[in-house]
Amino acid sequence: MVRLTDVYKVYENGARALKGINFQIDDGEFVFLVGPSGSGKSTIIKLLTAEIPPTEGRVMVNGYNLGTITPRQVPYLRRTIGVVFQDFRLIEKKTVYENLALAMRAVGASSQEIKKRVPAMLELVELDRKMNRHPSELSGGEQQRVAIARALVNNPGMIIADEPTGNLDPARSYDLMRLLERINELGTTILVVTHEKELVNRFSKRVLAIENGRIISDGMDGYYRYYENK
Repeated sequence: MVRLTDVYKVYENGARALKGINFQIDDGEFVFLVGPSGSGKSTIIKLLTAEIPPTEGRVMVNGYNLGTITPRQVPYLRRTIGVVFQDFRLIEKKTVYENLALAMRAVGASSQEIKKRVPAMLELVELDRKMNRHPSELSGGEQQRVAIARALVNNPGMIIADEPTGNLDPARSYDLMRLLERINELGTTILVVTHEKELVNRFSKRVLAIENGRIISDGMDGYYRYYENK
C-alpha cells in the first residue's frame, strides 16, 4: 500500500515541487498519475522509490516510512517495487534472458530460481521464444515488454511505469497497457505515470491528476475533469 499524507517537497534550489499531497493506493489497484511536465509526477516517483526524502509529511510504501528509512532498508523496499522506464534501460550486450537473470542475481536469487522464474516471466509477456535475442534485435514494443518482465521477475507487490509508452506508436502503446492490465488482474498493484490523455481515456481506471505540485482531481474521470479545466 502507498500513502502520502500532507507531503511537501522543496529542493535545495528553492523549487517547491509538491505542495501538500494526499492520496492512498491500495494493494491491487491500477492507477494513472497524470499531469503536464513540471507538475510533480517525477518527484512523486523519486519519493516512492526512496531516491529523495520528503521535506514535510509522511510517505508510506509497502510498510516502510520513507521519511525515516535507513540506507540499509532501502534495498529491501526496492525489492517490493518494480520500475519500468520510458527508455527501457536494458543492457545491450546481454540477451533478454541475461537481462532478467541479472536482476534476480542482484537480490541473491539462486540459479535454480532464475532458471524457473525467468522463462515464466518471458512467457507472461509473450517473449519466451526470444529469450536468447539481444535488445537491439527487438522492436521498441518488445523491448518495453522485456523491461516489464524484468520489473516483475523478483515478484514485487507494485509496478511503477514511468511514461512507459513514450517511445511507442499508438497501437503498441495500447497493447502495452493491456499487458499491464493483465498483470494487475494477477494481483500486482500498478501505477502508470503518463501525460497521454487519449491512452488514459481508453481505460476505465482511477486517475490522479496533478498540477503545480497539487492533486487537482482523483477518480475514475480524473483525466477528463483535468482537461475540461484547460
